[in-house]
Amino acid sequence: MSVPKSEYLSNVWADGIFANRVLFITGGAGTIGSAQTRALVHLGADACIIGRSVEKTEAAAKEIAKVRNGARVLGIGGVDVRNFDALKAAADRCVKELGAIDYVIAGAAGNFVAPISGLSPNAFKTVIDIDTIGTFNTIKATIPHLVASAARNPNLNPSGLTGGRFIAVSATFHYTGMPLQAHVSAAKAAIDSLVGSLALEYGPFGVTANGIAPGAIAGTEGMERLASSRMSKADQDRGVPSGRWGTVRDIADATVFLLSDAASYVNGTTLVVDGAGWRRQGGLAVGLDPGMVYPDFLLKGEVSKNLKDGRRKSKL
Repeated sequence: MSVPKSEYLSNVWADGIFANRVLFITGGAGTIGSAQTRALVHLGADACIIGRSVEKTEAAAKEIAKVRNGARVLGIGGVDVRNFDALKAAADRCVKELGAIDYVIAGAAGNFVAPISGLSPNAFKTVIDIDTIGTFNTIKATIPHLVASAARNPNLNPSGLTGGRFIAVSATFHYTGMPLQAHVSAAKAAIDSLVGSLALEYGPFGVTANGIAPGAIAGTEGMERLASSRMSKADQDRGVPSGRWGTVRDIADATVFLLSDAASYVNGTTLVVDGAGWRRQGGLAVGLDPGMVYPDFLLKGEVSKNLKDGRRKSKL
């Protein structure tokens, strides 16, 4: 059964605003990435989704293509964002088969719960390589195509159609710091810096570069790795000023905005989509069970054992 539109796109967007445009997205088979892709394809775009698993990526592409008759969605698996040559080959294939790359989303990421004392140099490097180096590689592999798209779609474009736009999926942990997330905080801070540099250097060519920083998003693999399964929904929602965790549709809508004509003058910034959660960062209990409070869990050397990731460290 296809995913209902209400789960990935609000009703405020006009059909066809991304007609004849092509999206290139890493991590496009993931829970957030697939919602972003569905939203753009629904509104007229074709897409290339990039992932490591051939089977998962190709299956996701076939499923996403169902949202619009005539949609072309190419699943390119077997691509690790840490490998620039593989990413460049994927970008070249995307252009060859779909004709262009107008929008790029760098969404591939890795995460797990670990204190610095339990974080090996290799584990830290892995997250930096996937998130930061992967984002840089994605930029390098696609920026010539974004420049070409921007030239075809001047900012502002009287037609209202857009091109030459880049989005990196970031996070908010590094705004205040977050225990057990030093690796991700470092990686995402670097990504935000890359976005700023890209906007400065390629803004004159008509390219816009922005980030989206999701907060706690319900039903995602990422939150299954960060939030204890023992936390009740009420406990989870209480940690967010807006009173709820986000949905993948919240992120997809933010993506549509940044790629649409409505965001033509938004460049070099990060759109935080988290219900104001980062302003009370301690409200998101990363790696903690109910009753675990800062700094006691650190002093006792305790971390939740009720997380999805096998690499978590139960002792500090």
